[in-house]
Amino acid sequence: MTDVYHTKRLVWALALGFALVSLYVLGVRTLVPPDEGRYAEMAREMFMSGDWVTTRLNGIKYFEKPPLQTWMNALTFTLFGLGEWQARLWTGLCGVLGVGLTGFAGWRVFGLRTGLYGALVLGSCFYWVACSQINSLDMGLSGMMTLTLCSLLLAQRDNTTATEQRNWMLVCWAGMALSVLSKGLIGIILPGGALMFYMIFARDWHIWFRLHVGKGLLFFLLIAAPWFVLVGIRNPEQPYFFFIHEHFDRFLLKEHHREAPWWTFLMLLAAGSIPWLGVLLQSMVAGVKRGTGAFQPSLLLLIWILFIVAFFTKSNSKLPGYILPVFPAVALLIGVYLVNASRRVLILNACLMLTLGLILLGLLPFVTRFSKRASEVTLYQAYIPWILGAGIVTLAGGGLAIRQAYRKKHDVTVIVVALAGFIATQLLLAGFESIGQVRSGVNLLPILRAEMQPATRLYSVGMYEQSLTFYLQRPVVLVEYRDEFDFGLKQQPDLAIPKISDFVSEWRRKAAVGSPALAIVRNDIAAALRRQGVPFRLVATDERRTVLANY
Repeated sequence: MTDVYHTKRLVWALALGFALVSLYVLGVRTLVPPDEGRYAEMAREMFMSGDWVTTRLNGIKYFEKPPLQTWMNALTFTLFGLGEWQARLWTGLCGVLGVGLTGFAGWRVFGLRTGLYGALVLGSCFYWVACSQINSLDMGLSGMMTLTLCSLLLAQRDNTTATEQRNWMLVCWAGMALSVLSKGLIGIILPGGALMFYMIFARDWHIWFRLHVGKGLLFFLLIAAPWFVLVGIRNPEQPYFFFIHEHFDRFLLKEHHREAPWWTFLMLLAAGSIPWLGVLLQSMVAGVKRGTGAFQPSLLLLIWILFIVAFFTKSNSKLPGYILPVFPAVALLIGVYLVNASRRVLILNACLMLTLGLILLGLLPFVTRFSKRASEVTLYQAYIPWILGAGIVTLAGGGLAIRQAYRKKHDVTVIVVALAGFIATQLLLAGFESIGQVRSGVNLLPILRAEMQPATRLYSVGMYEQSLTFYLQRPVVLVEYRDEFDFGLKQQPDLAIPKISDFVSEWRRKAAVGSPALAIVRNDIAAALRRQGVPFRLVATDERRTVLANY
């Protein structure tokens, strides 16, 4: 067996290369709506207003989520200016941090080779890599929950000292507090639930006395509570909406229309684990086996995975990103398993990777069928070379890994699979840019900027352009559109126009007095306005939106 993990230069080269590439590619793509544009715009408005307590979107109070990511993005804008890589920097750093923490915890708890394998697995898991390049809350939450999980493992390992245990548990409590500030109460519910079931199945009742609950809760409250107190004082309506509507109602009710089949997260777990799908199930089964010490880290990792999957499976609100916090635990279990995996297992996993490459190549003639509009066919055609590249990399990686496994080069086999998975994912993400540009509307930016004057009033009729608003660097007047703004508009109804008929009246008045206005309008509404004889000049249009002017 080739002990690559003892070659420090290679290990550091892999770590540095992963970090540099992961951060470099943050700026190669347009911010795709809805999430990327939404959280970039919230941070831009915080940066511009200087109000770091009351979070807003399009100038309207927006309390669906806590502020940690908005704070971090606003801080990034303050330091580096507005831009795409700046908007993604926090999630990119959280992705890199998660890989580093996973490797460090794997090393200290299971051994050096396990730490290397765990980092390689997580740094190449399709879902972790992809989500670290997207400006959404899921990676920010997952980064903080990885901090929680890894510090818990480090604190509870059998050979820890009393001081190390206390310090790492304080880090764990801090991780939960930051998780709450990232996405709400699940930041403490998910780790707490996993720990409770671990105590039951491991019969490790004494772990309760090793959690440093008194100091930990105080530390947790010092970090998490101040913002909730301040925002509640300034906005008395916030606590009920955030804690009741956004937590219990979202979990129990179907009003958010985010239902999905019960097996959704199982499929996402499998797909997200690529290129390690061939060892996923075996690794989880191996996690049941009891170790020799009092603390059972593999069992905790397995319960962490199963509890989070079960929790969100039970929820009536299911979005793909919910599953992301399980992958560091998945990576560690796979890392533990790979250390003693047989050559046959390594070959099987590599064969599955090779098969995936063949599937990607086989999909090439059908890629354009994924387009929902005739005008998007050319965009999907432009995506084909990137899928081709990803398919070739995956195919070659699988073939090379098979060869290395036959030659009994254990470490090299794992590294080859990891590198191929990482590169293939980056190619698939980068190639999506042509489609992302149209979805975000940035192709209309030159026309809009040429038309807009400082005094121009900008309307958004029947829709809200999450990304385009960020790129225009100004809010819009919503017309007959509420959706996620419903709660905020109940507090500030004057910030929107409730009906299109009211908009038409205001549009006509502004045109009569020579006050310039532009409107971004849904195409069907633009056609209806034309039939009604509403005066406008067509500025631009595409398959998704129409831009009108009143002058």
